[in-house]
Amino acid sequence: MSNTLRMALGAVAVSLVVFALKAAAYWLTGSVALYSDALETTINVAGAVTALFAIWCSGRPADKNHPYGHYKVEYFSALVEGGMVVATAILVGTAAWEGWENPKAPATPFLGISMNATAGAINLIWALILIRHGRRSKSPAMVASGEHLMTDVWTTGGVLVGVALVPITGWLRLDPLVAGLIALNIVWAGYRVLRESIAGLMDEVTDPEMVQTLRTVIGRHAEGGIEAHDVRTRIAGRMTFIECHLVVPAKMTVEDAHNICECIEAAIRRAIGDAIITIHVEPEGNARHRGIVVVA
Repeated sequence: MSNTLRMALGAVAVSLVVFALKAAAYWLTGSVALYSDALETTINVAGAVTALFAIWCSGRPADKNHPYGHYKVEYFSALVEGGMVVATAILVGTAAWEGWENPKAPATPFLGISMNATAGAINLIWALILIRHGRRSKSPAMVASGEHLMTDVWTTGGVLVGVALVPITGWLRLDPLVAGLIALNIVWAGYRVLRESIAGLMDEVTDPEMVQTLRTVIGRHAEGGIEAHDVRTRIAGRMTFIECHLVVPAKMTVEDAHNICECIEAAIRRAIGDAIITIHVEPEGNARHRGIVVVA
C-alpha cells in the first residue's frame, strides 16, 4: 500500500472522529452555529471517502481503454467534493435564516466550545499534513481535501468566538449570524475547489516556473542537437505530461538522436519528478530559430 493511499485512509478516520466531536457539541448546545459547523464536517467525511477511491483508482496502471492512465480521476473527486460544499452551504444558510427568525440561547455553550475546539485542533494538524503530502505526491484530491479542512479550521475558529460571545453579550442573533458567515465561507471554498478541478480537466498550462525550468533543462542536456521548440506541458492528477520537438542534424543516426532524447528525459525527471515525456525528432531543415537553443 502506497503512502498516499495510507494518508487517504487516515483522512477517513480523522474526519469521522472530528464529525463525532462536532455532532456531540451541537447535541449538547443546540447552537445553530455549531450545527452548521458539524454539517460542514459531513463534507469532510464524504470527501475523504471519495478521495480514497480516486487515489486508489488513479494508481491503477494504464490499460487498453485508458492508455494514458487513470490520473484524471482525482479531479472528478475534487469536483464531487466541490459540489457537496455548495449543497452544504445552502443547508447551512437555511438553518442560519431560521435561527435568525427564531433566536434562542445555546445550552451549556462552553462545554460545546471545548469539544469543538478539540475537533478544530485535530483538523488543523491533519490539514497541514494532507496539504504537505498532497503537494509532494502531486495529488489534487489530497490537496483539495487538505485545503477544505483548513477552511473548516477557520470556520471552527469563528464559531468558537461567536458562540462564546452569545452568553457574554446576550445577543441571541449572534449565533445564527455566525452560521450565515459560515455559509458564505463554504461557498467560497467550494468555488476554489471547483475552479482548480475544472482547470485540471481542461489541461490548463502548468506553473510558468516549471515551464521555464523545462526550457533550461532541455537547453543544457540536448548536446548534439540544434534546438528544441513547441514545449508543452499539462498535469493530470499527480502525473506531468511533457511534449517537445527536438531538431538534430539531418545526417545524425537514429541511435544518436535517441540517446539525446534519453539524456533529456532523465534530466527532466531529475528536475521535476515523475513525468511522461514525448519528444518528436526533426531534421535541421525544420529549425524555427526561435525555440530553445542547445547549450554546447
